[in-house]
Amino acid sequence: MEATAIKLTEIYVPAKRRATLDTSKIDILAEDILENGMKLPIQVRRGNNRYVLIEGLHRLEAMKALGETTIDVLIVAARRH
Repeated sequence: MEATAIKLTEIYVPAKRRATLDTSKIDILAEDILENGMKLPIQVRRGNNRYVLIEGLHRLEAMKALGETTIDVLIVAARRH
């Protein structure tokens, strides 16, 4: 795994993942990130000249709500079945 910071606009969120979004959690999480920082980076994988979100949808949306332009990520390998 490789840790780095990337632009929020470079992250693609699959429709299935977006369907799990609970908007009531975003403001609470954004407040926690302001007070304590983001404890865990989100996880993405490389795919089709972009990053695809694996884990961390609520953290991603909280960072967007805070007006951030970049986010810390762990780049993981795609699953091989």
